[in-house]
Amino acid sequence: MASGIGIGVCLTFVALLVVGTYSAAAGITKGGRQGAVGLVKGSVPALYQPLVEKWGNLCPALNPALLAAQLYTESNWKPDALSHADARGIAQFIPETWATYGIDGNGDGRRDIWDPSDAIPSAASYDCQLAKDVAQVPGDVSDNMLAAYNAGPYRVIKAQGVPPINETQDYVKSIRALEKSFARPVGRVSPSQQAAGAVYFAQKQLGTPYLWGGDGTAADSGRFDCSGLTKAAYETVGVELPRVANDQYNAGSHPSRSELLPGDLVFFSDDLTNSREIRHVGLYVGGGYMINAPYTGAVIRFDKIDTPDYFGATRVTKEGAEALPERSPATPKA
Repeated sequence: MASGIGIGVCLTFVALLVVGTYSAAAGITKGGRQGAVGLVKGSVPALYQPLVEKWGNLCPALNPALLAAQLYTESNWKPDALSHADARGIAQFIPETWATYGIDGNGDGRRDIWDPSDAIPSAASYDCQLAKDVAQVPGDVSDNMLAAYNAGPYRVIKAQGVPPINETQDYVKSIRALEKSFARPVGRVSPSQQAAGAVYFAQKQLGTPYLWGGDGTAADSGRFDCSGLTKAAYETVGVELPRVANDQYNAGSHPSRSELLPGDLVFFSDDLTNSREIRHVGLYVGGGYMINAPYTGAVIRFDKIDTPDYFGATRVTKEGAEALPERSPATPKA
């Protein structure tokens, strides 16, 4: 086993870490960030971060994290995204809406729906226009703005708030939850109530051989890869994570290295400026260690997290996981 720790000793090690760390966590202030003051490192691809930071502050109803959550939901940061409804580009404008609300964000004399330098400013400008349209409606101004984006300002004005349309209510709830994943927290991130159960499951897999693409099924002989293990661990406590590591990153807020608690997901990447390039994930257990399904030929084991490719961490919440947009099946990054 890694670090010369036997499995029997490891189980005791984890139990002590979980008890000790959660006892300390009892003093952490509950109620996380109440408003974005900046973006989490690497949450927005470096190419687009300056645009999101600048235009995300265009009006009081908007902030960079909220704008980032919208763009991630709409296109997964793909500038060439094209939907079945002919929504185009990184901000997923349909041509008719673009004709009215698209702006020349980079000042080159053209309004290009495919150019993020125009599309991201246009998304912010459109959001802020919608916020003006529903400014007299009671309730949270950002919620009403998002509802207007989804259902149109007329329906928001008629309902005097987020209209009773399931799609619209789900859209507002999801974007506001995802906003927390892009925002740099103010103060400490609240402890997770499901984390201990996830750690308990993962520790029972110690010593199991790694399998690329493994989900722990009978067909896989109970074997996992990295994101298969973390997904299965959280499924045991009622939280459905995406299959791929870089999508799991957005399933909650992001504690700093000094604030990690058992059950946090820890991520690794060769590009520390872009969460979409995350290639590996483990389950933190405390003391600088994670339970890790590392690579073919190895077994699930304890490994240290402090390596040059350490990207960051996510404190998984059920709300955060449910807010994630559905992604097409992809090859696991493990």
